[in-house]
Amino acid sequence: MNILITGSSGFIGSALTMRLLERGDTVIGIDNHNDYYDPSIKEQRLKRHSDHPNFTHLNINIHDKTELENCFKKFDINRVVNLAAQAGVRYSIENPMAYIESNIVGFANILECCRHNQVEHLVYASSSSVYGASTAMPFSVHQNVNHPLSLYAASKKSNELMAHTYSHLYGLPTTGLRFFTVYGPWGRPDMALFQFTKSIIENKKFDVFNYGKHRRDFTYIDDIVEGVVRVLDKPANPNLEWDSNYPDSATSIAPWRIYNIGNNQPIELMDYIGAIEKRLGKKADINFLPLQPGDVPDTFADVSSLVEDFNYKPSTKIETGVKNFVDWYLEFFQIQGY
Repeated sequence: MNILITGSSGFIGSALTMRLLERGDTVIGIDNHNDYYDPSIKEQRLKRHSDHPNFTHLNINIHDKTELENCFKKFDINRVVNLAAQAGVRYSIENPMAYIESNIVGFANILECCRHNQVEHLVYASSSSVYGASTAMPFSVHQNVNHPLSLYAASKKSNELMAHTYSHLYGLPTTGLRFFTVYGPWGRPDMALFQFTKSIIENKKFDVFNYGKHRRDFTYIDDIVEGVVRVLDKPANPNLEWDSNYPDSATSIAPWRIYNIGNNQPIELMDYIGAIEKRLGKKADINFLPLQPGDVPDTFADVSSLVEDFNYKPSTKIETGVKNFVDWYLEFFQIQGY
C-alpha cells in the first residue's frame, strides 16, 4: 500500500507515519517545515523514520499545486491522509489569510490530485472546533455545526463541505476526522501541555484562560493514530438509507463520512494541570484570565459512530498520557532532577 501523508513531520503525521511503516506500508511524507512553531522539533520527529527504506520525504507546501501534482505523478498513491494545515485557534485571529492559503487552497489541491489519480480513500483532519457555539453535549457528528467561532474552525468545516462535493461529483471516498485536543510525547510546543510543563519546570507563572474552568476531551496520540489507521483501511461508503428530508450531517448518499475521535471523557483543565504537577512533584504558578475570543468552554466527543463502524474507542487515561508526555519532555530536553 502506497500512502501519502501530508504534514508527515507534524505531531500526528509523524506518529502515523511510524505506525504505517511498522505494518509494512510504503509512506510518502510531505511537509513544508514552516516556522509556526520551532521547526527543530519537526526535524527531530522526522529523524525517527527518515532512514526507513519504505519512507520518502518531500519538502512540499500543499498550496503549491504544481509540486503536489508532480508528487502524485511520481508515486502510485493508493490512499491519502491529509494532516497538513495551519493550526491554532488564536493565531487565526492574528493571521487569517494563512488559514485560507493552507487549509482552503491547499485542501482544494489535495482533492484535485486525489480526483485525477484514482485515489481509493482520502482521510483528512477536521477538528472539534467546528462545533463552535454549540452547547449540546456530547458533541455528535449528527448535529449541525454552522456557527464556528474562529476562522480555523470555519476552514475545517469548509474542508468537510469541499470533500462532500468531490465525493458526490467524482465518487471519491472521503472521511473527515474531528480530532479532540490531541496530546502526548512529541507534541506541539504551542499546545497547552507543552507550555504548562515548561513553565512549571522553569518556575514561571503562566496564563490559564476562562479562569481554569475549561473542560476538554483530551485524546492521547496513540489513540488518535489507532483511529486513523482503522478508518483509513475502510474507505467511506454511501449511506443508502440517507434521506434528504431528514438529512444526517455525518453521512451522505455519496461515499462521505464524518467521525469524532475523542476520549469521550472531558477533563477539567485544572485536573490536567494537576496531573503535570503530580508527575513533577511541583506546584504551578497560575495567572487566571477570562475566556479568550475564539475559544469554547467545553468539548466532549460522542464517539458512538466510531464504535459502531470500527469497534474502536480511545481509552488512555489522562494520568497515563500526561505522565508519558512529561517523561518524554524530560528526556528530550535532558532535564535532570525529576
